[in-house]
Amino acid sequence: MAAVSIAFDAPDNFGGVQRMSSKPIDFAHLSRQTMGDKELEIEILQLFTRNARTLLHDLATANEIEMKGIAHRLKGSADAVGAFQVAAAAEAIESGSRDVAALSKIATTVIEAENFILKLCR
Repeated sequence: MAAVSIAFDAPDNFGGVQRMSSKPIDFAHLSRQTMGDKELEIEILQLFTRNARTLLHDLATANEIEMKGIAHRLKGSADAVGAFQVAAAAEAIESGSRDVAALSKIATTVIEAENFILKLCR
């Protein structure tokens, strides 16, 4: 079962143009949040991927006012599971950085976290 050793056997699935310095999910944080329940970790990560993808889609079609709320929800969700790179990118959007670079950064971090989580669940 993939959930048995999630914190120790997490795949290094970086291979795109940008390599990030750390894994997209902080497993120590996630383990504290779930009190070490590995099956719950997998379930929460899967919920996060669906939620993050929906919020990313909503962000792409939102106006300036809606962007702040969507980014805030994404930041909270990412912080809860230990996706701190996603949270940081969402915080930049929430704080007013709504240029192409900020939107690209949030999309990149969500997709990297999603791919990482999907590989965990195989």
